[in-house]
Amino acid sequence: MSLQRLQKILSQYGVSSRRAAEQLILSGRVTVDGAAAALGQSADPDVQVITVDGKTLNAAPEKVYIALNKPRGYISSVTDPHGRKTVTELTAGCGARVYPVGRLDLNSDGLLILTNDGEFAKRLTHPSHGVSKTYRVKVSGEIGENTLARLNAPLTVDGVQYGAPQTRVIEQSAENSALLEIVIREGKNREIRNICTALGLKVHRLTRVAVGGVKLGGLKSGAWRKLSAAETAALGKV
Repeated sequence: MSLQRLQKILSQYGVSSRRAAEQLILSGRVTVDGAAAALGQSADPDVQVITVDGKTLNAAPEKVYIALNKPRGYISSVTDPHGRKTVTELTAGCGARVYPVGRLDLNSDGLLILTNDGEFAKRLTHPSHGVSKTYRVKVSGEIGENTLARLNAPLTVDGVQYGAPQTRVIEQSAENSALLEIVIREGKNREIRNICTALGLKVHRLTRVAVGGVKLGGLKSGAWRKLSAAETAALGKV
């Protein structure tokens, strides 16, 4: 018997993320061989009957890996209690129930990876792997040598410590406006926006253009594509 934690099984079968699986189990929506499952319980999906909301798990679905050009105005979630537009509405035609790996906030756009492979998502988002995320950021404010130096140094904002980004100026105008390239490896909540605000810069647009070696390229806003085998393999090695 090949026993695995139920959270891992539900993630592998594309039911939910591991964290969401915990809530499914705690709310009594998961059973194993007819009995309500307990958090931390292990099971063998090949020989035991596992159900979610009364529906039996079928064979593990084919793994799907998607690159989406997320538009502004969409949230990086599967559902939203406030009725806002979600990124999974844009990937409804991909043939699988996928969920976002990490997030882009409501007013940011660009590359977002979605998958039904929970283990892949976990590796990609775990801080220990330090997967790079590259952004193009349009800002206004004083962009002198001192500001740029501070943008390339660790910073603490409201008690939150941020590691040193890699920042360079792509374009700069005489009106205190600049287009920056910022590379981070932590991906804390609103990290770039918080850093820029703390340094007196106003963010007008924030677009993610790469995750690791996967690039946004010419993918149109709201469109998605499947990752190539090479891209998936490269990200899987993090």
